[in-house]
Amino acid sequence: MFGKPVYLNSAEILQINDSKTVIIGDQNRNLSINLVCSNVNLEDEIAALELLRIKFPRGTKVKIKPLGFKDNNLLAKIYKLNENIEMNQLLYTNKLSDQVCDK
Repeated sequence: MFGKPVYLNSAEILQINDSKTVIIGDQNRNLSINLVCSNVNLEDEIAALELLRIKFPRGTKVKIKPLGFKDNNLLAKIYKLNENIEMNQLLYTNKLSDQVCDK
């Protein structure tokens, strides 16, 4: 059975710090989110960051699927609203991440 993920929060991209950390605005809050299963090699970091910034520019409406917490940061998958593009999947399909998760 396949379907769209269950979205718990709606937000917009404020900043992409690196291939693992994204700051989003959720109404009146800013949240630091760590991407689940993001595993980009150091030599691919710049290309990964550029790809994420091109596909998810500042202000992009996104949905997040929270999956837990680590070091006081939310662990989540981030999907581009209305396009169902997930950040880590984008990195994996462009051969910039060597891991994709099924969570």
